[in-house]
Amino acid sequence: MAPSVPFTVPARFAEGQRRYEGEAGAAFVAAAPAMAARRLERWSLRPEGRVRHGVAALVLPVRTSDGEQAVLKAQLRTDETAGEGAALRAWDGNGAVRVLAEDREDVGSGPEVSWLLLERLDAVRDLNTVPDVRAALRPLAALLARLTAVRAPAGLRRLDDVADDLLARAAKAAPGDAATRALIADCAAALRAVRSEGPSGERLLHWDLHYGNVLAARRAPWLAIDPKPLAGAPAFDLLPALTNRYDPTDTPRRFAALAEAVGADRERAAAWTRGRVLQAVLWEVEAGREVAGMWGEVAGALEG
Repeated sequence: MAPSVPFTVPARFAEGQRRYEGEAGAAFVAAAPAMAARRLERWSLRPEGRVRHGVAALVLPVRTSDGEQAVLKAQLRTDETAGEGAALRAWDGNGAVRVLAEDREDVGSGPEVSWLLLERLDAVRDLNTVPDVRAALRPLAALLARLTAVRAPAGLRRLDDVADDLLARAAKAAPGDAATRALIADCAAALRAVRSEGPSGERLLHWDLHYGNVLAARRAPWLAIDPKPLAGAPAFDLLPALTNRYDPTDTPRRFAALAEAVGADRERAAAWTRGRVLQAVLWEVEAGREVAGMWGEVAGALEG
């Protein structure tokens, strides 16, 4: 019999899963404690501390049979999350959290649940705790350079497919206000131009490298977590570090530092980054939400 788990799914996480993932999210929430118990038994783990969560994942601190501190992470497998284990294995601890084991389980409704056993980092010390954002940008840019220098493993989402989908959705988008229509058109034109140059490449992208996704560690000052990986051009990875801890006066400096870190031509980097702006704007438009003025500001700051 599987061991009991001192594990209650937090109400806020459960509500979000039901709201955004529907039936699959509800099934995940209901099954998570029992699934966690099976992993504890299978991998000889001992729970150690309270369960934490983000928007999409549950994280349970554990200790392995040889005394190593680790965390057990669970999330629904989607197009974005399915490649996390493959990406972490490709990085093999070089700039990112190390994966110790991986498993998945079908909850009987919709996507499978992905289970990752990861080395434990300092959950309360991320780059948001560095008061000076300029000082925080330096290690983030260094990590971005290291991570995107690695060739993407086979089977990941491809940036080329993502870009083509964005352009198709942009052509159908019909926001009510003229400013948003113009922003979509301008960003789509920039993305179309860089996409027309041919395949975007085979580099491994994190996709969501912002200050909150870089944690302090014992074996390295800072390590990246929580990738939503894809294969393509490193310049597509710059936007999260521009909009997290957002400062419109600092956008050009941050952008220049990040583009230099990944060795990207400024014009092409601006085009790919405006493609990321297009992605964010389309999400808001398609969800019926108001588009934040930040997106137009960022796109405009990249024109010079």
